[in-house]
Amino acid sequence: MTTTITAPGLPLDPAPVAVSGHGTPGRKAVISRDDIIQAALKLVGPHRSVSTLSLREVAREAGIAPNSFYRQFRDMDELAVALIDLAGRSLRQIIGEARHRATANRSVVRSSVEAFMEQLRADDKLLHILLREGAVGSPAFKAAVERELTFFEDELRVDLIRLAQANGTGLVEPGLTAKAITRLVFAMGATAMDLPPEKDAEFTAQLEVMVRMIVVGTQTLAADTPPPAA
Repeated sequence: MTTTITAPGLPLDPAPVAVSGHGTPGRKAVISRDDIIQAALKLVGPHRSVSTLSLREVAREAGIAPNSFYRQFRDMDELAVALIDLAGRSLRQIIGEARHRATANRSVVRSSVEAFMEQLRADDKLLHILLREGAVGSPAFKAAVERELTFFEDELRVDLIRLAQANGTGLVEPGLTAKAITRLVFAMGATAMDLPPEKDAEFTAQLEVMVRMIVVGTQTLAADTPPPAA
């Protein structure tokens, strides 16, 4: 599954900026933020973190002079944070669509876990950025990843409340439940990146069971918790 890497809300310039070196073989006459972001995405992967990229590498991949990079980004940290933000928005959209597509024969948990695993193997490498930078990135990168995880948790919390109300099941600490599921899935996803693709089906089944354990746990706790006194 391949995801378009230009996401709504990304602060791209309305028009490309002309750069020096017009007519130089191998270099573009104009450059945009999106050009630089796509160049960086080509360089990262399961075993290559954004934090290991150099400005010259990215500029060479984008086909621009290194000085032209600064027309769009202050430094490599700003580029990395833009990549993390893009990755988070893209994945939230994909997982959100999967949750809303769930049917009686295809549960929300199963649909969401499968969508996560599909994105893990996608060509755009966006999920790899979130999984790697949260563990090995700079403090600025880790803070950006933490922000994206918090967005996931907030959206999942709303869905958990909605589903509990629709199904008539209890729910204890919806925010904490959402956090437990999100942190589990991302921690396991970091492990799955290093597994061969033929292990995906087994891994997906295991991860689905783990998430269900959390959901059943919060429902059981809710059933055992007496209602508040009037």
